[in-house]
Amino acid sequence: MRTVYVHGFAGTPAVWDGIAPPDAARAWLPGHRPNPGHQGAPPPVSASTWNGQLHAVAEDIGIVDVVVGYSLGARVGLGLVAMGFVPRAILIGVNPGLASEGERAERRAGDARWAAMLREQGIEAFGDAWEAQALFASQARADAGRRAARRAARRGLDAEGLARSLETMGLAEMPDYRGVVDERVRLIVGGDDAKYLAIARGLPAALTVIEGSGHDPTLEQPERLREAIAAVRW
Repeated sequence: MRTVYVHGFAGTPAVWDGIAPPDAARAWLPGHRPNPGHQGAPPPVSASTWNGQLHAVAEDIGIVDVVVGYSLGARVGLGLVAMGFVPRAILIGVNPGLASEGERAERRAGDARWAAMLREQGIEAFGDAWEAQALFASQARADAGRRAARRAARRGLDAEGLARSLETMGLAEMPDYRGVVDERVRLIVGGDDAKYLAIARGLPAALTVIEGSGHDPTLEQPERLREAIAAVRW
């Protein structure tokens, strides 16, 4: 069974260190390339729509049996299932979609502000503001070395690539996939991630809760997350 691991927004494949098996495939999301000139950098954002980006990811990962995705990577995994590119997905901290145009407009405006910050103030200022969000407050208790590595990797990314990712792969650009969540999907959520735990409990899929973690168990509880992924049965 071929499994591919997909990181979240402003992350890199390195978030799966100590979680994914050493020989497991890991995908780079569009726009998440290192700063220009970095040797081995993945290609920049080329598509201008959510569906176009999913086609690009599907082409990049090839034939896959299971996608394991975190946050944006989870949304991408759900989209790959919805479009028939992948048969099954393990989704960590997923939002399956927005139900109203009002929610979409609000989220699109918020993503536009983040994109403007990236372009006008740069990756350092963006990184500081992104990490200061209440959603990530519980990360203060995570391993200091892992936090520092995550911070350094984020600041090595290209600001324009992240801005374009927000504009083409933000939650407001994604279809409402709640009808896709069924027996093809397994859900994992941090026990202290109140918003996403509530979302997951309202979806018709098997759910595993990672105690002692907020929104990002890849950072806060990597060992428990590895065990939870390994325990998934279809």
